[in-house]
Amino acid sequence: MDKTVSRCSLLVARLTLFVIGMIISIGSFAQDKVEMADTMRSNGKIYIVVAVCLTILIGLFLYVMRIDMKLRKIEKNNAE
Repeated sequence: MDKTVSRCSLLVARLTLFVIGMIISIGSFAQDKVEMADTMRSNGKIYIVVAVCLTILIGLFLYVMRIDMKLRKIEKNNAE
């Protein structure tokens, strides 16, 4: 009985979070024209912003990969 109640409450919690997320995201569709993005696009600066964001994301990805490789090496040495 407890497992059934737990599953139902988990399902209700997930459904509630999904509905709240959908309601919050409706506001983002109301933005038809963003002047800052249009200005940056017309000046060509938007490409600099995209390049910086990509550089940061690639750096973070490589950092996480490096930590993962070190962690695997440590786990392998401890398993032996």
